[in-house]
Amino acid sequence: MQTQLADFIKHSQAGQEAESILRSCVHCGFCNATCPTYQLLGDELDGPRGRIYLIKQLLEGEAATEKTQLHLDRCLTCRACETTCPSGVQYGRLLDIGRDLLETRVGRSWRQALLRRLLLIGLPYPRRFARLAAIGAWLRPLLPPRLRAKLPPRQATDSWPASRHRRRMLILQGCVQPTLAPRINAATARVLDKLGISLEPIANCCGALPYHLNAQADGLEMMRRVIDACWPQLENGIEAIVSTASGCGVTVKDYGLLLKHDPLYAEKAARISALCKDIGEVLQAEDLSALQTVPRKIAFHSPCTLQHGQKLNGVVENLLTGLGFSLTPVADAHSCCGSAGTYSILQPELAGRLQAAKIAALQAEQPELIATANIGCWLQLQEKADVPVLHWIELLLPQSTH
Repeated sequence: MQTQLADFIKHSQAGQEAESILRSCVHCGFCNATCPTYQLLGDELDGPRGRIYLIKQLLEGEAATEKTQLHLDRCLTCRACETTCPSGVQYGRLLDIGRDLLETRVGRSWRQALLRRLLLIGLPYPRRFARLAAIGAWLRPLLPPRLRAKLPPRQATDSWPASRHRRRMLILQGCVQPTLAPRINAATARVLDKLGISLEPIANCCGALPYHLNAQADGLEMMRRVIDACWPQLENGIEAIVSTASGCGVTVKDYGLLLKHDPLYAEKAARISALCKDIGEVLQAEDLSALQTVPRKIAFHSPCTLQHGQKLNGVVENLLTGLGFSLTPVADAHSCCGSAGTYSILQPELAGRLQAAKIAALQAEQPELIATANIGCWLQLQEKADVPVLHWIELLLPQSTH
């Protein structure tokens, strides 16, 4: 794709990166075949190829408009188009550049601006979110149904084994997961403990949420805080940084890219990214004979951030089948459930349609339960599913009776 970037950006780092990405696109349109919003709306501008043209126009100096903002906002950032693209176009990165450019040029209605501000104030801070969730639970009967559905019943906190093994790993606790689903990381700690690995928590937000809400400077600063929190442990023999939320994992794996121009953090960010592993990656390298599982018939939902972002499609599925679980076939398994970070809050109508289609596909073969690998997907699916939904790591404990 030929480009003529405007003077205001063509010599910047972002401009040069965007131009390289644009030039790799051959505008074949294969990406539209797997784009959830294009499939729902049938509008070229709500598919990757159309959005690439819109971003190209911005970079070439054409006026930023609310129409462009609408179509970029509707993107789930699921990155299914990257899996499909024969040319290796880094669409997700181009979208980040385009959205950041657009945010400074097009205003939002006061309602949109307020909602985004409230999300930025409340969600990425674990202690603050815990307090807000406690208030929400107290006021639950008075909450609107849409908001009530985002606050599942409170889970009891399971035990976390003491650090006692020579092998040690860190785990990012995340921002909302410790409050809404504390059993996930506790289960991970107990599974790894059985394998002779101690898991030690880091209580920071990875920065994904503000970064993808177009508060990119705030997101990058949170990433630096994660690096600062992890660094002393890395110097002390930590093997890996484990993620049980694939949305967080894909972001941490991108630290090296996102901070590559930061003279103080570039090298550290690259090392953090190299050490970050999804829990599925960790377990596939271990002898799992010490685990005692109860085989069940399950439907596995592979989050977009796992299969398209981290390119780990099949890793968890192979682990589960190897441990004796029966996995039901799921139609359109590549497609998004509609969670996509805060997308289900900001774009409820489209998210609801994707949610309904995904749940129907997952429940088609009547599984006992649905398993997933990301907190956002877990929240999205448990709202409407007729069977229990849990993180797949919880299945690896014999006492799991969900």
